[in-house]
Amino acid sequence: MQKLPPSPSALDTPTRFAAMSAGFRRRCPHCARGVLYRRYLKLVDACTHCHMRLGHIRADDLPAYLTIMIVGHVIVPLLLWTEQTWHWSYWVHMAVWPAATTLMTILLLPSVKGAAVGLMWSLGLKGDEQR
Repeated sequence: MQKLPPSPSALDTPTRFAAMSAGFRRRCPHCARGVLYRRYLKLVDACTHCHMRLGHIRADDLPAYLTIMIVGHVIVPLLLWTEQTWHWSYWVHMAVWPAATTLMTILLLPSVKGAAVGLMWSLGLKGDEQR
């Protein structure tokens, strides 16, 4: 029995990992070339390269939860390590850690949201599904 080649549309569809990876890099989950955002966290209506509709996908709170989890798992061990190693005074801790947490959150949130949008796009979800 001869195996048929995949359809052209199946060849064009990236894997879930590829879609999430492209989203994490703030690129279109379909073609990985067009930009994903028109502003800080506002999705483009459609990809500028492949014209795939993206603006209707609502990631809601998932990116925020994941970002908090990632930032917390990086900042807290660093804080504990510096406290045990260098014994900074409290004012230094209060200057460094809130600033580091805020900066890391601001830088990481668009990438995490992009990965969530890539996953949702690959699963065919829009974010308005009912139970």
